[in-house]
Amino acid sequence: MVALSGNLLFIAFLLYLVGTAFFAGSIKDKKAREKDHGPNKWAKIGVAFAIAGFICQLGYFITRWVAAGHAPVSNLFEFTTFFGMCLVGAFIVIYFVYKLPALGLFTLPVALLLIGYAAMFPRDITPLVPSLQSNWLHIHVTTAALGQAILAISFVAGLIYLIKAVDHTKKTKEAIWLEVVLFGVVCTLGFIIISSVFGATGYKSEFHWIDNNNVEETLEYHLPALVGPHEGEHLTPDKFSPLVETPGIINAQKLNTVLWSLFTGTIIYLLFRLIARKRITLALQPLTKRVNLDLVDEVGYRSVLIGFPVFTLGALIFAMIWAQIAWSRFWGWDPKEVWALITWLFYAAYLHLRLSKGWHGKKSAWLGVIGFIIIMFNLIVVNLVIAGLHSYAGS
Repeated sequence: MVALSGNLLFIAFLLYLVGTAFFAGSIKDKKAREKDHGPNKWAKIGVAFAIAGFICQLGYFITRWVAAGHAPVSNLFEFTTFFGMCLVGAFIVIYFVYKLPALGLFTLPVALLLIGYAAMFPRDITPLVPSLQSNWLHIHVTTAALGQAILAISFVAGLIYLIKAVDHTKKTKEAIWLEVVLFGVVCTLGFIIISSVFGATGYKSEFHWIDNNNVEETLEYHLPALVGPHEGEHLTPDKFSPLVETPGIINAQKLNTVLWSLFTGTIIYLLFRLIARKRITLALQPLTKRVNLDLVDEVGYRSVLIGFPVFTLGALIFAMIWAQIAWSRFWGWDPKEVWALITWLFYAAYLHLRLSKGWHGKKSAWLGVIGFIIIMFNLIVVNLVIAGLHSYAGS
């Protein structure tokens, strides 16, 4: 059953990849209906592949649930793949409402990166820790992920809007910051590549250390250690020794992964600039040529309007109920809880500025992009680097 679920996830990945190619073909098709910017035959095939991939990934989710005996959202691999599945599901629904091929061209690669990112973490099914042995696991985590996925559509819409609307021939603040955002996406790709390369070589470096709870642990590094654990003992001196030690509050192993991702992403970005002789935004701009900016702006707004209450329900209300059951308190200022609150406050501000202050167009698009950065910071940095009660999610 576990092997079947893994195969279904791999098939879904391939189908999303093919779907992306067809959406790219739909953008370049000269016979596309430019008047209403609607779908052509390429886009129809692309969305068919997206639906087929979604069905396969749903099959992966169900079969892994059966094999594990609980909803497969208890660690970073499971949660991120579920997040990617929800993102594709949200895209499919919105696509049939707005018929916007460019949305598929930019959404499916994000889903591919999420699945690829998730695959770099342990995929074994492990018993749930006591605090996770509750039906609220299914309710809280799945609802929160669904809300974040719907909100993420506003990022894709905002990205499309800004790529087309911003003048990338000049080094304005908007152009530079948008390039920085895309550099972050490249760093995610860098993480996948560098982890795959060292994973294929079987690289392993071990450290002995005592965590914040005075429990002795052995840390395994699968990338050369640029940073080591606080007062840790290097057990494999034949491997690369860390340059610095981190404070106890920082998860050195995960911070090391982030640093390698930045390093590899920088190399990939510089190679792209060297070969293409242009910024990423300029390379992508032709793909948004026929996009209706007003329609994209509406897609971004509607996704927040729908995703915000879903996120509120899952990430705050259900989370507080579960926290009361698991830890006998509704709120404890755990890093994950704090960033969930920050995310909620940000999107509340988004709706306020949109409805009361008339923030449309570029302003609204930038808010959609920034909101997704906050979500990804919560998923990556808070889960991986900062120690807290939710640290099990990074395993």
